[in-house]
Amino acid sequence: MLLEAPARGFDEAEFLTRTKNTQTQMASRGLEGILLMSEPEVRYFTGFHTLFWQSPTRPWFVFVPLEGKPVAVIPEIGAALMRQSWIDDIRTWSAPTPKDDGISLLTDLLSPLSSNKATLGVMKGHETSLRMPLGDWERLIKALPGLQIADTTSLVQGQRMVKSAAEIEKLSYICKVGSSAFAKVTEFATEGMPLETVFREFRRTALAQGADDAPYLVGAADQDGYADVISPPSLRPLQSGDILMMDTGCTWDGYFCDFDRNWAVGKASDKAKRAYDVLWRATEAGIEAARPGNTCRDLFNEMSAVIAELDNSGGAVGRLGHGLGMQLTEQPSHAAFDETLLKENMVLTIEPSLSYADRRMMVHEENIVVGSNGAKLLSTRAPVELPII
Repeated sequence: MLLEAPARGFDEAEFLTRTKNTQTQMASRGLEGILLMSEPEVRYFTGFHTLFWQSPTRPWFVFVPLEGKPVAVIPEIGAALMRQSWIDDIRTWSAPTPKDDGISLLTDLLSPLSSNKATLGVMKGHETSLRMPLGDWERLIKALPGLQIADTTSLVQGQRMVKSAAEIEKLSYICKVGSSAFAKVTEFATEGMPLETVFREFRRTALAQGADDAPYLVGAADQDGYADVISPPSLRPLQSGDILMMDTGCTWDGYFCDFDRNWAVGKASDKAKRAYDVLWRATEAGIEAARPGNTCRDLFNEMSAVIAELDNSGGAVGRLGHGLGMQLTEQPSHAAFDETLLKENMVLTIEPSLSYADRRMMVHEENIVVGSNGAKLLSTRAPVELPII
């Protein structure tokens, strides 16, 4: 029986709130507008949701003014879908047109800012990219000599870090779907089954449980542990003594879950059991520390203190979790360098990992939402002891 899914999409009030909150921050920073070019940000402010972003051929632009609704400057092929959104001003061109892929339209839109020597926000920082040809960007800036450019990475990412109730509802649903799919792994994964087949069966199961897609599925299986956590599956059959790990990012209505599970095949060695126990308790420490007012660094330190019982390498993977939402990984990072303050309604992954005997490693991951008095699990908590297939 499928879980009951929430409504797809968002009410116009959701986008109005996002835009007004951003515009308030823009005013305090002296910005007259923000130009957005990447899929999550365009979707965040407009609701424009399509897999067509997988094609690199066409650029897409949304301008958030200091007042009023966003303006879309997009290829004509996306006009019909964008008209279903809450915005009214949609300017299009026939794309691809490499000699002028929306640059003239952008120049016309931004010329008043250039004339007033106003400041335009563009995301320049970590986990951002310029999703247009560099040559087009240079031509645009040359055509707008009075325009000042400021980095608005922290503004936009900070806005997206804190989820609305409607976003949390979608994230909660897809985490339940992912949990249901993982719960069925022991029904189809058996000793002798090629890892590739296990992966294929998991994808089928996730879709059957209500996921729209399972675009991210990585993992491994090897004796007493595994050597990496990002590999595609091989044809190697599962063997007694293997530790099987699968890490999935299933999606529903454009929102991701992101967590993993570990199983022993046939039997589990003492060192594998020990690694699992340490990671389970490190995860508990991370969940307990996920409270408003603590920092991502605090979460990292709490998890690292438990991990050090078995592995004192100091977090060689770089971070022990991250933000979650429209992207599989979002800001912030649970890392020694990240002092982002946790706020209520942040949705996060708690993802401790460790290395142990013979270059083996293990990872444990859960999804949570930060509440006023602590964290609430969105994924169904993994068993306390390493489960055996």
